Amino acid sequence: MDSTAGPDACDGPDPAAEADPFDGPGPFDGPDALDGPDPFDGPDALDGPDPFDGLDLARAPADAPVAFGAELTGPVLLAAYRRGLFPMPADDMAAAFHEVRHGSAVAAGRIALLPGPAGQDPYALAWWSPDPRPVLAPGEVHLATRLRRGLRAGAGGSSTADRAFAEVVAGCAEGRRPVWLTPALRAALARLHRAGVAHSAEVWDGPELVGGAFGVVVGGVLSLDSMFGRRPGADRTAVADLAARFAAAGGRLLDVQWDSPHVRALGARPVARGDYLRALAEPAAPAAPETGRLPLSRLG
Repeated sequence: MDSTAGPDACDGPDPAAEADPFDGPGPFDGPDALDGPDPFDGPDALDGPDPFDGLDLARAPADAPVAFGAELTGPVLLAAYRRGLFPMPADDMAAAFHEVRHGSAVAAGRIALLPGPAGQDPYALAWWSPDPRPVLAPGEVHLATRLRRGLRAGAGGSSTADRAFAEVVAGCAEGRRPVWLTPALRAALARLHRAGVAHSAEVWDGPELVGGAFGVVVGGVLSLDSMFGRRPGADRTAVADLAARFAAAGGRLLDVQWDSPHVRALGARPVARGDYLRALAEPAAPAAPETGRLPLSRLG
C-alpha cells in the first residue's frame, strides 16, 4: 500500500503522527455523490483473456517483479488482483533499470515477459506479488492512541465511501515521484470502480476532502493500494474507515501489499505468499462497503 504521507512508498509515513480534530460536519452533496458503482457494468463485464494464465507464482521471485508487460486495462487489472498481483508502471528511466537488473531472470524464465501493445516497452509495466505478504483482519487496524483520542472527541469529522473515488485516486497521486498512478492505471481503476470492484473511503472536514484510501476487492479480500492525508492522521483514519466498512460487509482480510514499518504500525503481519493466495481463492461473495456518511468518532 502506497502513501502520499511519506517520502517513499516502501518506508511509509511516521506512524506517530498526531490526530487532527477535523472541524465541522458539512455534508458533501456535490456531483461526486453520484460517483458510485454502475449496476450495468458489473465484474462480469470485465471478464476476458487472462494474460497471467500459466504464471507459476510458486517459482516466482519473492522480492522482484513476477512479470513484465501486458496491457493495462480494466479486465487485465482485475485478472491480476484475482491472482494476487498488482501493477507498478515505470517511467523510461525505471523501465531501463528493470531491463538491466532483471533481464537475465527474464531470459532464464524466472520472470515472465507478457505480450502487450505494439511499441510498448514491456519493462514499463511491472507486476508484483511479494513474498511474504503483509495482511491483517479488517477489525484489527491499529490507530495511535492520540489519534483515537482525537476521533473520540467527536469534533465533527465524517467519512463516506465510494462518493469521490476519482478524487481519492488523484489525492494519492499528488506529489509522488516516480509517478506510478499513471493515466492508464487511473483509467483501469475507474473501470473497476464502475464495476463495483474498486472502492474508496473519504475523510471530510466539512466540505473539504482531507484524506482517503482505495483498494480492490476480490471475494473476501480487500487489497489496499494507496492512501493520502492532507491533515495529520487523515490517511490512517481513511484506512481504518474503509476497513470497518469492509468488515461490516463481510470482508475477511486486508492485504496491504508491501511490508514496511508503516504497515506494521497499522497492525499488519507478514504471511507466506502461498497462504495469501489460498485466502484469496476461498469462495466468498464480493464484500462491498456501505457508502453512507458516518461520524469519525465511531473509530475512536
